[in-house]
Amino acid sequence: MKLKFFAALFACLTFACPVFAAQGDPISLETQIIDVPTAETMDRYQASFLTRAYDHGTIMESIDFGVYPRINLGVSIAVHELLGSSSSVRVLDPDFQVKWKLYDGSLYLPAIAIGYDGRRYGYGYDHRRNYTKTKQYLDDRKGGYLTFSREIIVPGLNATAGVNLSDFDFDDLYMFTGLFYHLAENFGLLAEWDNIRNIRDSRLNLGARITLHPSLALDAAVRRIGRGDESERILQLRYVTNF
Repeated sequence: MKLKFFAALFACLTFACPVFAAQGDPISLETQIIDVPTAETMDRYQASFLTRAYDHGTIMESIDFGVYPRINLGVSIAVHELLGSSSSVRVLDPDFQVKWKLYDGSLYLPAIAIGYDGRRYGYGYDHRRNYTKTKQYLDDRKGGYLTFSREIIVPGLNATAGVNLSDFDFDDLYMFTGLFYHLAENFGLLAEWDNIRNIRDSRLNLGARITLHPSLALDAAVRRIGRGDESERILQLRYVTNF
């Protein structure tokens, strides 16, 4: 009961952070598509609060800060089975993420960034990818990555591609790519092919982004499309402000 109380308290506090944060200026929120990191970073003295609700009643809160020009630093923590009536609520180990934008891009060259993303998803799956409430994850951390982003073909269509090394193991080199399309002023489409090394391990994710306010966006997406019971629907809310 104490664990469930503290988990609920944590969720309330993290949900409340954006409410009491100072109002930000109109800010681009496309530092990340769904799971794929773009080459964009927040400005110095900006903060991003990302709340994601996903499979098995899990809530993840990610907080990122623009600590220096072109450099973002953040921390994430998830509470497993917080939503619903489960009595086995578990606060998972925190992870961190960092991104450094190396190049702004030009007419012919994309923007470039390097970073590290320690977030993991799909807690409780075994090595056969069955949900058995183990302490393993279905999706391992992205680890170190190199990402390239630029607008292509038509205005509002932004493409991202890159490579990543989970736990910096060169035997686990993966690729990723994604698209974000501003279909209307307050509406965009999201698509990404992540974790590319072979078809079985790769993930196809599709979603939509609704801009509720220049500093607030709601995403609805489906992850691991075509993977049967592994597919999941997620909702995430991102708020960006100044500090």
